[in-house]
Amino acid sequence: MSIITTHVLDVALGRPATGVPVVLLRVHAPGVIETGATEIGRASTDDDGRIHRLGPADIEPGTYRLVFATAAYFLAYHAGDRPFFPEITVTFTVHDQARNYHVPLLLSPYGYSTYRGS
Repeated sequence: MSIITTHVLDVALGRPATGVPVVLLRVHAPGVIETGATEIGRASTDDDGRIHRLGPADIEPGTYRLVFATAAYFLAYHAGDRPFFPEITVTFTVHDQARNYHVPLLLSPYGYSTYRGS
């Protein structure tokens, strides 16, 4: 298991969001909007909306970005609604390599929220 994991829940339908592609990036210049980033992991959510293995087991302290490609999910599960958020980006900082960083995403067609999970 990597120290960075995620869980996507579709709060509009009341179920896990299955098959959402997620990319994990290492950000090179935190605080700069247009900056380079390196992809270090890629996976899709399982039937429970979870990704347990995303990126390497050892992560250096620094700034990271999760990019959730939500357009295909919305088209498949929310028929009639064109995706308002075709992708969602969550940027966060890893301070302590000894801790796990679980970043859940609560998703609906016209809104989302995230938090530091456990």
